Amino acid sequence: MIKLLMKICLPKGVSAEDTKYRTCTGRLSGIVGIVCNLFLFGLKFLIGTLSGSVSVTADAMNNLSDASSSLVTLIGFRLAEKPADEDHPYGHARYEYLSGLAVAGMILVIGFELAKTSVSRIITPAAVEMSVPMLLCLVGSILIKLWMSLFNTRLGKHIDSAALLATAADSRNDCISTFAVLLAALLERLLDWHIDGYMGLAVAIFIFYSGVSMAKQTISPLLGESASPELQKQIVRLIKEEEAVLGYHDLMVHDYGPGQRFGSLHVEMDQSLDALWCHELIDNLERKCHKELGVHLVIHYDPIVTGDTELDEYRTFLSDTLARYDSRLSLHDFRMVRGTGHTNLIFDIATPHDLIKQEKSIRQALENALAEHYQGTFYLVITFDWGEALES
Repeated sequence: MIKLLMKICLPKGVSAEDTKYRTCTGRLSGIVGIVCNLFLFGLKFLIGTLSGSVSVTADAMNNLSDASSSLVTLIGFRLAEKPADEDHPYGHARYEYLSGLAVAGMILVIGFELAKTSVSRIITPAAVEMSVPMLLCLVGSILIKLWMSLFNTRLGKHIDSAALLATAADSRNDCISTFAVLLAALLERLLDWHIDGYMGLAVAIFIFYSGVSMAKQTISPLLGESASPELQKQIVRLIKEEEAVLGYHDLMVHDYGPGQRFGSLHVEMDQSLDALWCHELIDNLERKCHKELGVHLVIHYDPIVTGDTELDEYRTFLSDTLARYDSRLSLHDFRMVRGTGHTNLIFDIATPHDLIKQEKSIRQALENALAEHYQGTFYLVITFDWGEALES
């Protein structure tokens, strides 16, 4: 069924990263979500009202919120399709994140309202009439939501969409909450336990928790989260394939929405190489990164001195000392200025955030190592680059 829907509704011969393809995929998910959730809402609301079950009614409202979420997701994908313009030179792809944030807000409001209703039922309990239609409705809802979870997971992985994967997780969570409602109805029927209000409250808390989790997932890229470790590894692997690149550092990736990632990176190359040749090589690397990884990468060229035996010795010694202190530390942009009374060693250190309070300790370790192994006076001029250290 999932393959058939994708075959019929999605454009053929188009890359999954294409903006229009993403829009069609989001539209398919949204329409299916609206239809299924409205159907479940109407059925559960009717049965919940007739049976007097607040937990079934709460679950019905959860389906209504899911239908609203699907509508907002549908609109978000449509708006994200808009091309870049004068006011938004990086495009409008972040609408996909904003739609997820709007959905999270709606879920939080509904969860709060359902919690109030459930607390009222706990204070003044009422009997719930268990019936065959209610049983069939809840079991059918679990099966439909399970299929929707698999459906959105398939679509989300196909286009690498956090919004659709979140929708899939929400459908999976709905299976759990509906099962809790079914369990409450069965226990009340078999054991005469009046736990309908408690189950309704549990569902409301679960909805509220899902809303908070979804909000965190959508706020993070809007605030400017760092590139995923996997993407960093892919970029580094692509750069390392070029033998002329001797080192790399200061990788930054800015996410302006799915398919709109912009990055910058410094690469170190032998200063003796022809500048025009280096420029052409860097251009080719930038095009390759965009073609293979979908990242608009800007590479800064850092010419470095090679063949200076003394300079290479000090650079290797300091690199090894840093690795012994913490394997994630690495130096770059190494220069040496010889003087009559002392030698300046000038370099940057790529440093992860969790070592941010160890700047003095790192510097002291380098100074002590130099004093133990070399004669003379050394002044270290260090710039600490705080952030994610790249794997070499």
